[in-house]
Amino acid sequence: MKLIDSIMGVFTYDVGIDLGTANTMVYLRGKGIVVSEPSVVAINKKTKEVVAVGTEARQMIGRTPPNIVAVRPLRGGVISDFDTTQAMIHHFIKKTHQYFSKGFKFPRPRVIIGIPSSVTEVERQAVIDAAKTAGARQVYIVEEAMAAAIGADLPIEDASGSMIVDVGGGTSDIAVFSLGDIVVDKTLRVAGDDLDQDIINYVREKYNILIGERTAEDVKISIGSASPLGEEKKVLLQGRDLLTGLPKSIEFSSVEAREAMMGTIDLITDAIKDAIEETPPELLKDLLSSGVHVAGGGALIRGLKEYWEGELKLPIKIVDDPLSVVARGTAKMLDHIDLLDRVQKSWEELV
Repeated sequence: MKLIDSIMGVFTYDVGIDLGTANTMVYLRGKGIVVSEPSVVAINKKTKEVVAVGTEARQMIGRTPPNIVAVRPLRGGVISDFDTTQAMIHHFIKKTHQYFSKGFKFPRPRVIIGIPSSVTEVERQAVIDAAKTAGARQVYIVEEAMAAAIGADLPIEDASGSMIVDVGGGTSDIAVFSLGDIVVDKTLRVAGDDLDQDIINYVREKYNILIGERTAEDVKISIGSASPLGEEKKVLLQGRDLLTGLPKSIEFSSVEAREAMMGTIDLITDAIKDAIEETPPELLKDLLSSGVHVAGGGALIRGLKEYWEGELKLPIKIVDDPLSVVARGTAKMLDHIDLLDRVQKSWEELV
């Protein structure tokens, strides 16, 4: 097998994939992050053909004719549409080899994919099958929390406690590590997508205006916050008046966005508190100095650090480049297959 992998390595790249609900990142061995695009696929409903993937497909959301539908094939961190997910993975693998290869390469890589630890065996197998159908010759699965910790260079092998919170699009993964394994593990299927929906619901209930997912996400990114800002912001929000059916514009403030999002933020906060309560006292003592490391798109919410420090009474540290940390972790595992095998076996024992 090692000889085959060595020969195949000459003709194909190995890749690490953060298969996220909102965004997918591909780390190409020796090249870095080469793909970072929304997890969206546009399909022709009549012919079943893929029309667009990634950024191009996201731009089509809410703007397609009846025969084309732009879908997100993952929900809550798991596959909701197998064929579409397979098409998306195939597209990203092919794109990676086409644009970043020197000489002859064909897309038959070994692939490491990060997924939430809460997935069932059936959901886990669906990811493996989708990747193999998309062209991968060998597929490794790793918990996103573990990949994020490795990508953030946390000392998880030491006899001390390390904690990471990865707030993605579909799930929030919370884990405490010691001696190379997970001591406390929680996955909450509440994350960035729910923050978007909070904004949609708030605008509908307060202003009787309907806005789309893309608009809500843009509002979250531009003015969303977990703590009061030094200077509160406003954006022009446009949608459909539910009373008249006509277009309507309003000014929407960061204060309102924060009010809309706090329910979901507090759910994630409570889950972190539960994980802290389950942490052994000796490891909890370590966390007082090492702190809680935050990754994922949720880490970019303004004021989250200050809010959680007040609520959790622990230092909060936003990891470097939180969006790519899971992909970076899978890349490091490509260089340490023995570590990956151990993680894989640990996961299998848990399920």
